[in-house]
Amino acid sequence: VQVVESGGGLVQPGGSLRLSCAASGFTFSRYGMSWYRQAPGKERELVAFIRSAGDSTNYADSVKGRFTISRDNAKNTVYLQMNSLKPEDTAVYYCKAHSTLPPRAYWGQGTQVTVSS
Repeated sequence: VQVVESGGGLVQPGGSLRLSCAASGFTFSRYGMSWYRQAPGKERELVAFIRSAGDSTNYADSVKGRFTISRDNAKNTVYLQMNSLKPEDTAVYYCKAHSTLPPRAYWGQGTQVTVSS
């Protein structure tokens, strides 16, 4: 099983980034996918979630209206489009694949996002 994030980097406030998470080794279309983030000295927090079919999404209040999660089940990839970035969005962003039947969870290694002028 592999879950690999990419697309992080340094961006100025107000800028945009698109994160990607490529998965392999499991049936991607049967897994819900989430993006989490963890800033220095803080707990890891849920940013966005998308159901396996891509028909429902949820967002943390802090990113609503600015971030969009999407997925392409043909490419086994989930995305996080981040617009209007703020310094407080600075964190390591992690991708998580999860199912309930059977209960499974797979994490990526994370990608750093830094928002600074």
